[in-house]
Amino acid sequence: MDWEPISRESLEELIAEEVADATPEDRALFAHAAVAPAKWQLSPWGDLGGGFWVVAVMEDRVLWYNDIEDGFNVSRFVTLGTIPSTEYCCNQDELRWALPALAGQPQGKVGPPEPLS
Repeated sequence: MDWEPISRESLEELIAEEVADATPEDRALFAHAAVAPAKWQLSPWGDLGGGFWVVAVMEDRVLWYNDIEDGFNVSRFVTLGTIPSTEYCCNQDELRWALPALAGQPQGKVGPPEPLS
């Protein structure tokens, strides 16, 4: 297998490109929830690359990049630093398609995020 994990620098470039293409509302949502990219464990799928890059956190949800499938995903978590294996996703979504799920909406739904409770 010739796959190599995405570097933090390449991920940050990808995020910058995709945020630039997002709506103003999605850019604001991302700015609110964004964290410094950090590898979180998601075994066994993320083991080869040392985990997957988490780029935003909101309540009990994380936005992360699956560099095996080349797409953003949103999953629930209980413990910081670990995405449960039951939450593995292999979507090949652009950032703007995954952001609604971070806000608790169905993935790809158009409209403002639901208010936080």
